Amino acid sequence: MNTSLNRRHFLRGTGALIALPALESIGFRRFASAEASVLSVPSKRAVFLGVGFGVTKETWYPDPTDRGPDYHLSPGLKPLARHKPDFTVVQGCSNQYSNEAHWGSTFWLTGANRYSVPGQNMANSISVDQVVARRLGQDTRFSSIQLNSNDDKASGHGPGLSLAWDSRGKPVGGFNDPVQVYHKLFSAEELPLEQRQAALAEKRSVLDAVLTEARRVQRGLTKTDNHKLDEYFQSIRDIEVRLGKEKDWLNVPKAKAPLKVPAPGLKGRDEIKVMYDLIVAALQTDSTRVMTYRMPGQALLQSMDVSLSAHNVSHYNPGGRMQASQARDKVHSELLAGLIDKLKSTRETDGSSLFDHVALAFGSNISSIHYLDNCPTILTGGGARLKQGQHLVLPKDTPLCNVWLTMLQGMGIKAERHGDSSGVVRELQV
Repeated sequence: MNTSLNRRHFLRGTGALIALPALESIGFRRFASAEASVLSVPSKRAVFLGVGFGVTKETWYPDPTDRGPDYHLSPGLKPLARHKPDFTVVQGCSNQYSNEAHWGSTFWLTGANRYSVPGQNMANSISVDQVVARRLGQDTRFSSIQLNSNDDKASGHGPGLSLAWDSRGKPVGGFNDPVQVYHKLFSAEELPLEQRQAALAEKRSVLDAVLTEARRVQRGLTKTDNHKLDEYFQSIRDIEVRLGKEKDWLNVPKAKAPLKVPAPGLKGRDEIKVMYDLIVAALQTDSTRVMTYRMPGQALLQSMDVSLSAHNVSHYNPGGRMQASQARDKVHSELLAGLIDKLKSTRETDGSSLFDHVALAFGSNISSIHYLDNCPTILTGGGARLKQGQHLVLPKDTPLCNVWLTMLQGMGIKAERHGDSSGVVRELQV
């Protein structure tokens, strides 16, 4: 395969172009030797999987008195039994500022106070995945990839375009169709290189003109308007960064897809399974190192032949609603177990598994029946050097952001705090 990569492109990648899948996809097979494997260190990755309306507290959480490594799995977690030594269940965490019982994702990864900006009733801050992306996303084609579902607005997630929020607390868009995700990751660009270069140059020209005009009107503005303009300038800077990355990768072929194009129209359980396959494929090919997935609720129930709405199931009581909620929990556990299987079976160039280098979190900002305390939290993977194989019960209302801060530091990211964190979780540190 002909490429026009220069030496700067190659040396820039701390694993981006050294990892075997990416090398094979762009024609650098000669570097995939035993010597290169010794020199390369597989990159860390992060995955966050969010459900909207929480879980069934009576049957998902292990008994709070049954702690440590020898705890007994709850019925809702039984499908994960084969991976019990490799994940930790955390109880006791919440986001102290959460006050909306239908928003299972909006503040899950941020821990923000929605009223933190005077005069506004909705503000957010950067999500933990984007903190990771700022560190790990510099050397991959996509700094991060956000996955959604077509029905996520009916599934208790709340405001946002995905689980991700940028450094200004603005929502980051995502993809809600597995076919679209596949083509974004792996399909070759249809336009010739020259046309893509011209389009990129045009975008830069427009951006420069807009920036010049914005600076022209800056003088004489009120303090409020200047604040708005500062946000605008930050948006321009973000676009400039994206355009710069687009230019860097303009003539680099996309990775060869390790899976087939998904069937169109997948819903519910089938959608989640394929999205999980795409997560593994994206990480395996080093197309990105940070992924989030705002998962379906309504469509999942429909794929299970449950006619109740996701909202009504979340208001369960003994009977049909509770049985549907419990069945949904088991399906999530089955699918998560399958994802862990794939991560463990996917090999890195040094012989380790992809699982060894992924930090994965599964959970929600809502615990159960719209309660906002004791957020359901599962942590797995070796990417953050967290102590796995235990049931951890922390003091009531421990900031969930303490968990995210511990994960960040375990991934080697120097962060002193995140959201409303008050410190790391010592019990999670190896």
